Amino acid sequence: MEEIIYKKNRVKRIFDSISYKYDFLNHFLSLGVDFYWRKKALQLTNFGKDSILLDVACGTGDFAISANKHGIKKIYGADFSFNMLSLFSGKAEWMRGRTTQCVAEHLPYKNESFTNITVGFGVRNFYDILEGFKSFHRVLKHGGKATVLEFRLPTNKLVRGFYLFYFNKILPSIGRVISKDKEAYTYLPESVGEFDKKIDLVELLKLSGFKKIEKHSLTFGLVQVVIAEK
Repeated sequence: MEEIIYKKNRVKRIFDSISYKYDFLNHFLSLGVDFYWRKKALQLTNFGKDSILLDVACGTGDFAISANKHGIKKIYGADFSFNMLSLFSGKAEWMRGRTTQCVAEHLPYKNESFTNITVGFGVRNFYDILEGFKSFHRVLKHGGKATVLEFRLPTNKLVRGFYLFYFNKILPSIGRVISKDKEAYTYLPESVGEFDKKIDLVELLKLSGFKKIEKHSLTFGLVQVVIAEK
């Protein structure tokens, strides 16, 4: 229990702290490729015209905003960081009143409320991923889809070597200077490395009740898209 409380508080503190530099750092440190990753994940999901989307760990809303441009109009957001949600509402006035401060493990929505859930680079911050996915399954309608966009360690040795050097040396230094938070951009590479070693997204989604699951690899294996259907 103490470990859970520690992780919840740590994640909330970090993201509240870096919220005002978050968008700039995301786009700068990914060289803008993060826009492509979100767009591709949405294309792979194949949304319907009447989709009702919940973007979990929505942060400042880039995934939801991309979904809106994709033609999805009924969009809701959930995140544990109040500062992130405030910035999201400022970027997209149409989201005001549609965001909720909460954790993924306890989504305060009725059963079968949404046709789709997206979560971009947020699953590794859940304090209990299995409980989070069970919560996804509960609030999704029958036939609904959960789309997870997340980093992974590439299998190609050359790409993996560059990736680890960038994540462990360059990214923390730049992130620390710009965000003024010493912990935030050391947490990122630490969380990705630990996540890749310990977490099998497909297996956890199966344990949560999802049946049809597909997995896609993007940009030399730097990023994965996992889509699970209820």
